[in-house]
Amino acid sequence: MIQQLPHTAPFSLVKSAPNGEQGDHQLERNPGMAFDLQQLDKIRINRSAVERRCASYGARRSIKKQQQAAWLLKAISLIDLTTLSGDDTEDRVRRLCSKAKQPLSVNLQQRLGIDELNLTTAAICVYHEMLTAAHTSLKGTGIHLAAVSTGFPAGLSPLPLRIAEIEYSVEAGADEIDIVISRRHVLEGNWQALYDEVKAFRAACGAAHLKTILATGELGNLANVAKASMVCMMAGADFIKTSTGKEVENATLPVSLVMVRMIREYHAQTGMYIGFKPAGGVSDSKTALLYMTMMQEELGRRWLEPDLFRFGASSLLGDIECQLDHYDTGYYSAAYRHPMA
Repeated sequence: MIQQLPHTAPFSLVKSAPNGEQGDHQLERNPGMAFDLQQLDKIRINRSAVERRCASYGARRSIKKQQQAAWLLKAISLIDLTTLSGDDTEDRVRRLCSKAKQPLSVNLQQRLGIDELNLTTAAICVYHEMLTAAHTSLKGTGIHLAAVSTGFPAGLSPLPLRIAEIEYSVEAGADEIDIVISRRHVLEGNWQALYDEVKAFRAACGAAHLKTILATGELGNLANVAKASMVCMMAGADFIKTSTGKEVENATLPVSLVMVRMIREYHAQTGMYIGFKPAGGVSDSKTALLYMTMMQEELGRRWLEPDLFRFGASSLLGDIECQLDHYDTGYYSAAYRHPMA
């Protein structure tokens, strides 16, 4: 029975409440800081060292059997369950919300002995048009509601429209806003423009938390990723996020390590806790465990809670459910037995 495993003790499966509350501990939101170009000029990235460090995570730490089951249950509580397709319907979103509220089948929960945990995913993430259906379905559950915004995924609509889109989504019930930055500001080295843009987005969010999507696969190099991460945090971002999931290259461990190291640097300077969200490419349990290992080793245990770490994913949950079923029975079940919606 999973709840009796000693390795579950470090993992609290209680999801974070809106605005950063977690139990009796409420994180102070990042107020941002003055733009500092000199700090950006000091950033240097050694790509080969980054890649060596990433290769070490799986080699040095192996999570098996009972420990793996406990970590995978924790991973479920970190998922932003996402649907961002052109053919989304309100019925699909309602079914996805039902999955978020009950991510594992009743039978599997009972067999694992975890039915009293009331396990859910951290959030549902949808387009603005699907917010009303999602908000109604999630009411009273404590599950966060995130909306992608600012001309997602390209971010090329006029700035006033992007700001208005944030305001509409907050009014419709979103308590988290996933914005996309203007990649051209990064590619042109126009860091002041990026800072001003994200600062305007943060103001439009109000009480809703701001996740800034860097679209790292389109930023050219790791140094640009590092500088864009720092600028977004300077401008008041609550989370930095790798990708939209629509790029040719989405979340990777090297890119994520660079972003996480910037979070560590910003925390050392300001004392602020900034969240991290890999999205796109995290579709199986093995990859999720590598990311959790990275967070544990680079930032510490506190960053393995849903108010500071999320997976932006759709198919990940199905694979985790399959792995937990294998843990219980010794056999892998077919994917159709673990539908998302």
